[in-house]
Amino acid sequence: MNERLLIVEDEETLCESLKRVLQRDGYEADTVNSAETALRNIEEVSYDLVISDILLPGIDGIELLRRIREKIPDQIVIIITAYASIETAVGALRAGAYDYVIKPIIHEEIKRIVKNALRERSLVAENVILRKQIEEKYDFEKIVGESKEITSLISEVKKIANSRSNVLLLGETGTGKELVARAVHYNSARLDKPFVPINCSAIPETLLESELFGYVKGAFTGAAGSKRGLFEEANGGTLFLDEIGELGQQLQAKLLRVIDDHQVRPLGGVQSRTVDVRIIAATNRDIIKAVQEGIFREDLYYRINVVTITLPPLRERKEDIPILARHFLEKYSQEIGKQVQFIDDVALRILMNYNWPGNVRELRNIIERAVLITDSNTIFPEHLPEMLKITNSFLTEAFNNTLSIEDYTKEFILKYQSSYPEQKLADMLGITRKSLWEKRKRWQIPRK
Repeated sequence: MNERLLIVEDEETLCESLKRVLQRDGYEADTVNSAETALRNIEEVSYDLVISDILLPGIDGIELLRRIREKIPDQIVIIITAYASIETAVGALRAGAYDYVIKPIIHEEIKRIVKNALRERSLVAENVILRKQIEEKYDFEKIVGESKEITSLISEVKKIANSRSNVLLLGETGTGKELVARAVHYNSARLDKPFVPINCSAIPETLLESELFGYVKGAFTGAAGSKRGLFEEANGGTLFLDEIGELGQQLQAKLLRVIDDHQVRPLGGVQSRTVDVRIIAATNRDIIKAVQEGIFREDLYYRINVVTITLPPLRERKEDIPILARHFLEKYSQEIGKQVQFIDDVALRILMNYNWPGNVRELRNIIERAVLITDSNTIFPEHLPEMLKITNSFLTEAFNNTLSIEDYTKEFILKYQSSYPEQKLADMLGITRKSLWEKRKRWQIPRK
């Protein structure tokens, strides 16, 4: 993205000269001839840097500096001064100016100061974002498992990580889509730039637009100042759009335009800014069906799924359950400060035979809870939630071969159909609702 600068200078020749010099260096530059106009511009446009003369008609440059810093504390301001006002320039530094330039202006000097200021600003901003995100490296070791499904997934992620292509992650809730998105980002050439995640289903659509694209002062009630959107925050890096299938049609159209044009216009603004962002999107919806039904735009679908990766549900890679369970056992034992080292064999069998509708996230939460409540170095069945023990109440008979799978299913339906909704009952058995209906019909079990 080309940084946008504001030049505040009432001397027209100098103003135009500075603008040409900075534009040749690749910056976008706006010019105004008074502090009052500058303040109005700053309310509508997010500038990376402001260059202002001290001597201006009306409000002078020092007062402009103070007002800018009140509105935007981290705004970079460079002051222009004449020989006769060096003391004033030093005062400006104390008031928060980044640096000052003495007239007559040497072009190479102003270019150097601008470049250094923007580099420093970029490093500070990126460090703030990165500190908020993680303190650990997201490498492929974070994707835990040895099943062929996980081995294939890691191999696929390695192949596409360093490309510029947008990625679409498909999978049920809790399968680890954000973990894979981070692995893609931190193993790409963008790893030193921000990874910015947002859950599209967790924010009302009226607010989501301003979160993604930013807004200018007065764009809506409560917009007391301008704010950068997440596209600008992710510039040079990756924007992770979780649950993209929940976007409304209006936002889908705006997102498509950003992907095509690499231009972001803040809410209420009239000027666009260039962004370089890789998009990794994720959804647990049947996105093809959504396209066919007209819920999701077909053209947007083809823009975001240049590369598609499908994450397997935990029930389809049950050989990974012991590995994951022990991984979470070690993780939460360390975090909580307890010496829990083992999982009882019966407890492990219960984990293995559960259907895991919440996938890896559900397993993680259950192990964390078990570590919290156990008073020994081992997790036993009594440390697992009642739901798991209910779904495994016939396990002893099943393990001893005294109860067939069919008998187990029949007994389970008879015992628990009055306690759970149809979909939940089917999920607990690992079958579809249609299959549940067929089994009831075959066994002549009335629905309660």
